[in-house]
Amino acid sequence: MFKKYETLSEKVNLTGMLKAYAVTKRYLNRTNLIFYSELSRLIGCEAYVKHENHQPTGSFKIRGALNFFHHMSKEELESGILVATRGNHGLAMAWAGQWFHVPCTVVVPENNNPDINRIIESFGAELITHGHDFYDAQSYCDELVDSAGYYYVEQGNEPEILNGVGTMALEIFEDLPDVEAIVCPVGGGAGCASLIKAAQAVNPKVEIIGVQAEKAPAFYTSWKKGEWTVLEDADTVADGLAARSVFQLPYVIMKDRIKDCVLLSEDEILEGIRLALTCTHNLAEGAGAAAIMGALKIKDRLSGKKVVLMMSGGNLDRAHLKLAL
Repeated sequence: MFKKYETLSEKVNLTGMLKAYAVTKRYLNRTNLIFYSELSRLIGCEAYVKHENHQPTGSFKIRGALNFFHHMSKEELESGILVATRGNHGLAMAWAGQWFHVPCTVVVPENNNPDINRIIESFGAELITHGHDFYDAQSYCDELVDSAGYYYVEQGNEPEILNGVGTMALEIFEDLPDVEAIVCPVGGGAGCASLIKAAQAVNPKVEIIGVQAEKAPAFYTSWKKGEWTVLEDADTVADGLAARSVFQLPYVIMKDRIKDCVLLSEDEILEGIRLALTCTHNLAEGAGAAAIMGALKIKDRLSGKKVVLMMSGGNLDRAHLKLAL
């Protein structure tokens, strides 16, 4: 099975990212990379935050969605697309689908953030609620594909989505050419895998460090065991980290190339949200704040370095914000 993804991984490359950048620039503004003195003091490094939470849909995933639609033919998308999501991927695909006039059906798990659901529908997508978690929603998509003929978009297994996401890395290397480490959250793995591919091409010395929740350590477990692993559950306050497995394509890219993967407790994730508010004046979702706490947890090894912290998204629901505060 993984031979297929090893081959697909070759399509995620610098050339693809440069082409994707030409696409995304038509629709998106460049996101800020900002130096924060208080974060730098706390971590003991030169800390910069890449603000993907400032994207139109509140996360980095819009980059990949736009590049995906750009590369697909009308015939492939004739019956519309189907996605499973906890939020950010569905928001991105629904938003981009409007621009490309492609019908979008989004499957979310039960008890999903109602604000996210409402916004997905406001983008013109059809919303279906099914299953306990993201993994259940994914499984239901397989059934719908067989019965309705949708094009099912597995966000982490589409090379052009990863190339689109990789445009955020190009901006980082343009704005901070001497960056030494990039810390990023790992849910499905697309963001981290794209950063790794970009760093390999531009400056292989840059360390890419992942961050996961202790209660959803899908990649960490796979990495340590040396085999792709599906967890029994992934119940964490950080929706963007609540994946029972990473996608196969990001896994084959990350497994031998990631520098480290840091695990955070639930309290540490909530502390990251508080730090994002107090130190950067930004509302970050749990996954979006994870890089701050991940860096703080390994501050000794980051001491004195130029470090970029990926604030991957800002779609935090009010209940989790209240809990953090």
